[in-house]
Amino acid sequence: MIYLLDTHILIWSLMYSSKLSDNCLEILKNKKNTIFVSAISFWEISLKHSLNKLEILGLMPDVFPELAIKAGYELLPLLPNEVANYHHLKATWHKDPFDRMLIWQAIQKNITLITKDENINKYQSAGLKVVW
Repeated sequence: MIYLLDTHILIWSLMYSSKLSDNCLEILKNKKNTIFVSAISFWEISLKHSLNKLEILGLMPDVFPELAIKAGYELLPLLPNEVANYHHLKATWHKDPFDRMLIWQAIQKNITLITKDENINKYQSAGLKVVW
């Protein structure tokens, strides 16, 4: 299976694995799965760190792409057509622009999003596949 990590899942998987559900841990441990981390998550981490809204155990945001690769995750770029087509995501249950873009990217690429965010579950009616 193919999965995309929500930003908080990326952070938890690298720093606070006890916060992850058993199902999430099983997915991440299964070597048959492909786990993607979007460039959107690195942008979110960097921005929130610069605003002092994110504690990442003294690490700098710059190290997260390397940490993700070392964890066995694949990096997923944000493509121009995904950004240009973003206006098609009509549902507005979630106001966070990072989460909305992750939702849109997962829908566009037909990738299951791993998240604990209950507001994101509402986007299943828009074609999103979600697990926690």
